[in-house]
Amino acid sequence: MKVQLNFAAKSHKSGQLVLIGVSKKKDKLAFTNWPANYLDAFKKMTNSKTFKGTPGEIFYFALPSGTTMAAMGMGENATLENIRNQMASFYKSVKEKYEDMSIVLDSFKGKNMDETIGAITEALYLAGYHFDKYLSKKNNSLMKNIYLDSSGKKSEKAQENLDKAEVISSCMNFARDLVNEPPNVLNSETYAKEIEKDAHSLKRVKCQILGRIDLKKENMGMFLAVNAGSAHEPRLVHLTYTPAKAQKNTKHIVLVGKGLTFDTGGYSLKPGDSMKGMKYDMAGSATVYGAFRAASMLGADIKITCLMGLTDNAVNEHAIMPDSIVTARNGKTVEILNTDAEGRLVLGDVLSYACDLKPDAILDAATLTGAVLVALGSEIAGLMGNDQKLMDTLLKHAKSCDEYLWQLPVIEPFKKEMKSKTADLKNIAESRFAGSAKAAAFLENFVTEGIPWAHFDIAGVAEGQKHLSYCPEKGGSGIMVRTILSYLLNV
Repeated sequence: MKVQLNFAAKSHKSGQLVLIGVSKKKDKLAFTNWPANYLDAFKKMTNSKTFKGTPGEIFYFALPSGTTMAAMGMGENATLENIRNQMASFYKSVKEKYEDMSIVLDSFKGKNMDETIGAITEALYLAGYHFDKYLSKKNNSLMKNIYLDSSGKKSEKAQENLDKAEVISSCMNFARDLVNEPPNVLNSETYAKEIEKDAHSLKRVKCQILGRIDLKKENMGMFLAVNAGSAHEPRLVHLTYTPAKAQKNTKHIVLVGKGLTFDTGGYSLKPGDSMKGMKYDMAGSATVYGAFRAASMLGADIKITCLMGLTDNAVNEHAIMPDSIVTARNGKTVEILNTDAEGRLVLGDVLSYACDLKPDAILDAATLTGAVLVALGSEIAGLMGNDQKLMDTLLKHAKSCDEYLWQLPVIEPFKKEMKSKTADLKNIAESRFAGSAKAAAFLENFVTEGIPWAHFDIAGVAEGQKHLSYCPEKGGSGIMVRTILSYLLNV
C-alpha cells in the first residue's frame, strides 16, 4: 500500500472510494471544503439527517458516477491523535473491499495541513501493519494506493512531512517485527546478525558486535551472569551514527536497550502463565533501534550511539543461582537475590559502558518491571532518571507525539533499600512496593555522576495497545519510538 499526495486536484483521484471529513461547530455539522456536488449528493440521501458527525461515525453515500463516498465525523476540535485513530479504524474497515481510495485532505486539515498529512500517513502505514511471516495464508490487503487529494498548491513541506511519516512508520513497523519474532528464531546471536545486516543499509552508520570474550574484557560480570544459563552467546551491539557536518561541539546521545530475547526467570523460575509473552522482553532494544534507525534515515544533526544488550535468561547447570554475588563493570558487587530481576543486571553493565563514551545524555528503554503496569496501567510508560531538565524535555516530546509517559519518583529511601549487607548492592528490594522506581534506583548506580540519564520502563506499552486503532491488538506496538525520535531530532 502506498500513500501519495495529489495536490491541485480538480476532482478525486480514486474512482472507487472517497473519504471526506465532517466537523461540528456548536452542535451543527460543518462541511468544510466540501465540493458542491459532494454536498448535494449527501443531502439527497433521505437518512443523511441521522448523521450526527460524532468522532468516528461513518455515513456512506454514492455520487452519480458510482464512486462510493464516506463521510467521517470528526466532532469538535479534532486533534492529530483523533485523526490517527479514526483514519486507522476506517482503513481497517475498507482495506479488503477497495483497490484504491482518495482522502479529501482539505476537509481534515485542521490548524496545520502539513501536520495533518503526517498524522494521516502515520495512521495508514501503522494500521496496515501485520505480522504474517509464519502464516501459510498471508494477509494481503486489496488496497494498493491511497491518495491525499487537495485543491491547494503542493508545498515542499507537505511532501517532507509525508516522507518523514513514512520513515517513522516503517521504523516503528521494523521494531514491531523484531518484537514479534518467536524466541526459537530470534536469539541473541540471530538478533545481532539481523541488526548488523539492517545497519549496513543505513547511511553514516557503523556497527560493532561484542561477544563473550569482549564482554569478559569489559568486566561485564552482571551481563555474563544473566547469560550463564543460555545456549546462545551474549551479544552487545554497538551502533554509531555520525552526522555529515559533525564538529567537536556536536551533541552526542546514547541509547541503551534491554534485549532479553526470552526470560524464563532463571532459577527463580516464572510460573507457566507468566512465561507466555516473554519473547517481548527484548522490546526495549527494538524500541531504541527503531528510533536510532529513523533518526539516521532522517539525517539527524547529532551523533547517536545505540547499544543493545542481547541475551536470554535460561536455566541449565551453569545458570547463576540466587544468593550469588557478581562484580559489575564499574567494580561494584551485586548480590543476585532473584534471577528473574535480570534486565537491570544487563542494563547496568551496558549503562556503565555507555558512560565511558562521555555522552551529553543517555536514554535507556526496557520492559523492566511488572510493577509499572500496576502503577500506570498498560497504556502509559514510566519515566525515571537523574536529571529533571531531561525528564521535563522528554515529557514534552511524549505529549507532542501523543504518547503517554509519566514520571515516577526515585527517592533516597529507594536508593538505600537497594544496598546489600553482603555486597555493595542487591538486585531486588525488600519490599515489592514501588518496584519500578526501585529498579531505576538500582540502575542509577551504574550511571556516572554528571551525565544526564533517563530510563523508560515500557513493560506496559510495548505490546498490544488495544485503545489505539493504529496499533495491533496483539504483538509489538512500537510505542515510544516516536517520543525518543522526537527528542533526537530536536535536542
